Amino acid sequence: MAKAIHSMIRVFDLDRSLSFYQQALDLNIADRLDFDGFTLVYLRNDENDFELELTHNHSQTEPYTHGSGYGHLAVCVDDVAATQEKLTKLGFQPAEVKEFHRDNQLLARFFFVTDPDGYKIEFLEKHGRYQ
Repeated sequence: MAKAIHSMIRVFDLDRSLSFYQQALDLNIADRLDFDGFTLVYLRNDENDFELELTHNHSQTEPYTHGSGYGHLAVCVDDVAATQEKLTKLGFQPAEVKEFHRDNQLLARFFFVTDPDGYKIEFLEKHGRYQ
């Protein structure tokens, strides 16, 4: 069974977005990962584990449109390879399994699948912060 863990949106002005989500939804920074070119900030509150991931692309020069602002819904599973195989057999055409490393350590093993309306869903293997 899949467990929903976060939803991601792209933000133009990270400080402004952080202020809004803290004030409007009482969401606080649970984790922040700064990379060359982009920053990921995970927000949540004491009510649950589900997080909102804000992605700030440093080179973005104009605000996002609604069409390009949506990122993905994420769920975690015990075994991404088995889940990817299952979705392939069901005809859903998931992307290949990929790994994301930081400081030579595995950060995530994941793949994406697109729903009938074109929304992306990320399947992350339970590991590290993705539980």
